[in-house]
Amino acid sequence: MIPVRSSIYFLWFVLITVAICIVLLPALLLPQGAVKFGTRLWCKGQLWGLRVFAGQRYEVRGVVPPPGALVAAKHMSMWDTLVLYLLLRDVTIVLKRELLFVPFYGWYALKVGFIFVDRQAGASALRKMIARAAAALKRGQSLLIFPEGTRKRPGAPPSYKPGIAALYDRLGVACVPVALNSGLFWKGPSGFLKRPGTIVVEFLPAIPPGLKRKQFMQRLQDSVECTTADLLAKAK
Repeated sequence: MIPVRSSIYFLWFVLITVAICIVLLPALLLPQGAVKFGTRLWCKGQLWGLRVFAGQRYEVRGVVPPPGALVAAKHMSMWDTLVLYLLLRDVTIVLKRELLFVPFYGWYALKVGFIFVDRQAGASALRKMIARAAAALKRGQSLLIFPEGTRKRPGAPPSYKPGIAALYDRLGVACVPVALNSGLFWKGPSGFLKRPGTIVVEFLPAIPPGLKRKQFMQRLQDSVECTTADLLAKAK
């Protein structure tokens, strides 16, 4: 039954993606708000399809931070980006540069102000990321980063990258960790199979600014990984 429901959702995904991408094309010439409206509509449409066709719902725990927050989230599937983009309202997301070249996705992500990072560029990429992140916070936006830099399967060893520590240190703001268990519900290498059930995303207590880099990284990893492990264990 799961493969059938997953296939039906995939057809919905393709249908709504093609429709909104085509309709939104003229919006690339309009103010940013027009594209933001369209991208949020796309996210809501995907979550509706997941609920109706795949039997997936979600639960939000903890306190969603107000605009202007630095948020560091566990990353297991595309679902994470959909939900956090909606929950955080006006948010800038830090993404790997390769996504910029994905047709339509890269165009719209660039238009709404996402930050693309060339991980091969070293220190210069880090400086650009920090500058753009600071500008986003100054505009009153939240900043979302996946500190491991890529999706991780449930139970995989963590590998937190130094970019989040640089942002935390240079921006001088608190960091809100986020744990989740979406990897149990989006199964397979591509996440094609959608297991029915309730995905949990949990906003954890903010880590105050001013900690030493090593202390911050350890506290962030412990907070996210311990809570994620608990969510995974309870959902099995």
